[in-house]
Formats: sequence, C-alpha cells, structure tokens
Amino acid sequence: MTTQEQYPRELIHFLETSPTAFHAVTSAGHLLTAAGFQRLHEQDDWGELGPGSYYVSRNDSTVIAFRLAQGAAACQALRMAGAHTDSPALRVKPNAVHSVSGYVQLGVEIYGGALLAPWFDRDCSLAGRVVWRSMAGQVQTSLLDFRRPLLTIPSLAIHLDPEVNKQRSINRQTDMVPILALGDAPDFSALLAEQLGRQHGIKAEQAELLGFDLFLYDVQAPSLLGLQQEFICSARLDNLMSCHALVQALCEAEAGQDTLIVLNDHEEVGSTSMAGAQGSFLKDVLTRLFAPGQLQRIVARSLFVSVDNAHALHPNFSNKYEPGHAPAMQGGPVIKINANQRYATSGVSAALLMLLCQEAQVPCQKFVMRNDMACGSTIGPLTAAALGLATVDVGVPQLAMHSVRETAAWLDGYYLLRMLQTFFDAAEARLSVSADGTN
Repeated sequence: MTTQEQYPRELIHFLETSPTAFHAVTSAGHLLTAAGFQRLHEQDDWGELGPGSYYVSRNDSTVIAFRLAQGAAACQALRMAGAHTDSPALRVKPNAVHSVSGYVQLGVEIYGGALLAPWFDRDCSLAGRVVWRSMAGQVQTSLLDFRRPLLTIPSLAIHLDPEVNKQRSINRQTDMVPILALGDAPDFSALLAEQLGRQHGIKAEQAELLGFDLFLYDVQAPSLLGLQQEFICSARLDNLMSCHALVQALCEAEAGQDTLIVLNDHEEVGSTSMAGAQGSFLKDVLTRLFAPGQLQRIVARSLFVSVDNAHALHPNFSNKYEPGHAPAMQGGPVIKINANQRYATSGVSAALLMLLCQEAQVPCQKFVMRNDMACGSTIGPLTAAALGLATVDVGVPQLAMHSVRETAAWLDGYYLLRMLQTFFDAAEARLSVSADGTN
C-alpha cells in the first residue's frame, strides 16, 4: 500500500519514465505486471476468462486493465474509471531535418492545445516510437528516449523586439522551430538507428528505419518545491497524475470486486482515433468479455469515473473563476460540472463521488466554468455516450495546464489515489441509486 510519504516519489518516477503516451503505457504495464496482471493481446482468442487480473493495449499508447473477481460469467457490475495518456507537445514532422543560415533545425507540428510561450529556451530531448524492418523482413516497433538535451527553441532578444513584453504573438509555423545543430543537416534516420542500437542492442545494419512517432519533451526533471515541498512541478501532470493514480489504485485494491480502467490516447486532439475514447477499444473489450444481454445489465449497474486534472485557483487571476467554484490546492479531488455536458457529471454521479470521498476520508470540491468562458472537455462525455454509462468527471486541481511545466499539490494526487482505491473496493450497493431515490 502506497503511503503518503511514498506517494510523491512514486509519482515522480512515473513521470520521469513517461515522456510520451507510448512510454506511459509501458510504465503502466510494468506496474500492472508487478501486481500480477496477465497481459492479453487483441489478436488472440481469449476464450471465457476466469477469475484473475488482465490488461491489453492498443497502438502501444492506450491500455485497458481489469480484474474479474469470479470470472466474466459471474460479473454483475464494474467499477470503471478512465484517464488519458497524451499531453500537448511538439511532434516531429516526417521530413524533419533542414538547414537554415548555418543552423540545423527540426520541423515540428504542434500537438493539442499547447501553451506555446513556455517552450522557448528549454532544454529538450526526443522520445517516442520508431518502426523498423529486420533483416528477416519483420516489421517491428521500439520505444526510443534520447534522455539528454538535444534541441532548443531560442527566444528573440528583447533588443530586436523591444515591444515583446507589451504584446507578443507567436506564429506556430515560423516561431516554433527548434535548433538541433550547426553545419550540414545529418541523416535523421541514421541518428535514430544509432539510438536504437544504444537502447536495444540492434545494430544499424540489422534494422531498416521505416517511420516514427516522435515528440519533443523538456528534460528538466520533476521537482518538489515550496517551503514544505508541498508542490510538484513537472511536464505532463495533465494527465499522468490521473493515469498513475488509476493504475496504482487498481493494483492496490482488494481482489473482491470487478474493476476496469482505461487509459486513452489522443484526448488532447479530440479522441477520434483507434486509440482514442471515440474509438472502439473499450467497447470491443467489453463485448469480448460479456454476452450482449449481460453487458447491458452490467452497464446499467456500473459507474464510470472520468479522471482528468482541473483548474486550481490562480492567485494572480482570481477573476477568471466562477465565484464559489474555484478549486483550492490541497482541497482534494474536484468534481467537474457543466450544464452543456462538456463534463458528464450529473447530480446522482456527483453525489456518489462525494460519498466515496467521505468513505475514503478525503476532502472534495466542485468546479464550474464561468458562463462567459469556453469549457474544456474530457473522455467522460464520450464514454458515457458510447456506452450509456453513468459518469462523473473528477480531477486534481493544478496550475498552468497545458504548459511544458505544470504545478499541482501532490497531496491532492494522494487524495485521488485513496478515493479511487475506495471506489474499486466498493460494493455494488454503494454505487447505485434506486428508482425512488433511496440508496
């Protein structure tokens, strides 16, 4: 059982080993395997699964893990929860390397709704997935992480842009191009092949590079700061704090209940993909596990907790928050509510989440966006609509969401972990409301 003292270091380790969604799924797989979960593969025949703990991935970037207490045939309800593995980032273009005025630059696309200004003057590295063909003709994938500073996007000196502090407009095409080296442009495939050899022992002559999914990331390590080290600062807190809490809570929960988590990719770009929440992965897994009539009954009895970070009150911009609904750090998980269903929370699902927090002995709070501001969304509404599943949106409050360096109170992450473990341990009767409104 993760203690409050252990939690921040375990979270930092998860963040450090997960520079991309691919790595996050691998990190989750290590935790699940250590906890006794058996890996399944979509292309295999699963048969009728008996009692046990299992996980399966798609696209190397999305994972579903579940525990069947008495086997699939005996399942009556699922304690279900989900999050997303991706974060706003800079993705490397296919024909990336080019020379400009003596500099070697790397072309990138902006992935998701990134806050761009904090990317300037950072020490960045590269990580992701490469596709290669072996000498035997087999097409394979491998994860790469250079784990050292390689690139930076330099700011323009104030002497050349005296008005920069009064007004600044960032051109996504021309301003966000990192520099890699001086001189002639190197063979980028050769660089990747060399890294493949260093990490995996595959010699360059044994592998033909065919493609890649690579992202820049800030090499600055996560840190604890504040007088009492109450803050955690890191890239990708949105939404790896949620992923870590879900996996850890599932691993630490008792084996007496039927539980499931899904960690989806591509939430930051709309979730429309084979690995996203608008894809078929979750439904595909559920229909393989349960007969149609049984699945409908299970869904009707189940609750889905959609976990994604929330906006903590920013002391310099308190006017950006709805009065009475500004989440405080160390105030516990935030129930997120939106009348236009950008969040899937209802009065019923909010009440059930509040009761779970009470049982876990952790505080909770509520967030509503101002009427004159647009509201973000999560995988919650997509999952609720696809399955007809009662859903509540909840998350840890944080600052600087979608920045390359985000800030949260790590204690809120620990509160989330404890609430989720309580949820996974909960009996069915505590996760439903009867027709006349009584529990």
